[in-house]
Amino acid sequence: MQPAIHIQNAVKTYPNGFTALKDVSFDINQGEFFGLLGSNGAGKTTLISAMAGLSRLTSGTIQVMGYDVVKDSRNTRMNLGVVPQELVFDPFFTVIETLRLQSGYFGIRKNDDWIEEIIENLGLADKAHTNTRNLSGGMKRRVMVAQALVHRPPVIVLDEPTAGVDVELRQSLWVFIESLNKQGHTVILTTHYLEEAQNFCDRIAMLKQGELVALDNTANLLHTEQKLCAELLINGNLPDNLRHWLVSEENGSVVLKLDDYDQLAFVLQTLKYSGIEVKNLSLPQTDLEDVFVRMMNM
Repeated sequence: MQPAIHIQNAVKTYPNGFTALKDVSFDINQGEFFGLLGSNGAGKTTLISAMAGLSRLTSGTIQVMGYDVVKDSRNTRMNLGVVPQELVFDPFFTVIETLRLQSGYFGIRKNDDWIEEIIENLGLADKAHTNTRNLSGGMKRRVMVAQALVHRPPVIVLDEPTAGVDVELRQSLWVFIESLNKQGHTVILTTHYLEEAQNFCDRIAMLKQGELVALDNTANLLHTEQKLCAELLINGNLPDNLRHWLVSEENGSVVLKLDDYDQLAFVLQTLKYSGIEVKNLSLPQTDLEDVFVRMMNM
């Protein structure tokens, strides 16, 4: 089966000499829930713009469902739905008029049943006949998601879809997007809310300064950070023979990175014999933020 997205040796250099993408290559499989992560300026939006045909690579190729984004832009657009990071809307139409017009752009007629389903699932039913300029920022974000889905694209790109929106939208959006993914739609997510990527994405790619620095299953990425993290609140100074495990220390609170529970037992025994009281102990779980911070700081 051909990949949903095929990126081969993607390079993007701007006229001022800045290179936003540096020989990036990877595939996204059909039906995947895929995370594309990186700090601001890492190249995520540049890559998405190239996928959507909004900008051209300096060299390299991108295919969407087998269609080259440059040589076959029409079929690329039919197979791709992009929710951009910026709020973009037409202030002269109602929500339902906006979605009907969007259907027309793709040559789709009699699309009201699907439009009504999108509106209902995105919590826009009571705003269907409201002019878009009168909507809140969160509601405008919902309309943008609806516009990206109106032609039923097999590949959906969500560029920071929940940035600055309320918890209710996040919950309803993810329920709907998960249902589309289970139906076979490929979903590509960029987000600064790393818990969203950890909860939903099957695989994750990380970009740093235009380069691909990680590409793996989410579970495998988390496993790379599976050392035992222990946070202790103590009433004295950490003994010297424990300091090689020290990650941070502030106002009696110390964080140690250990290999296993035997080492934790040794730490507790050492503190006891040193007359240092442990007032509190917690063992926070490793999350994607730990992996992300490590990769960005390498």
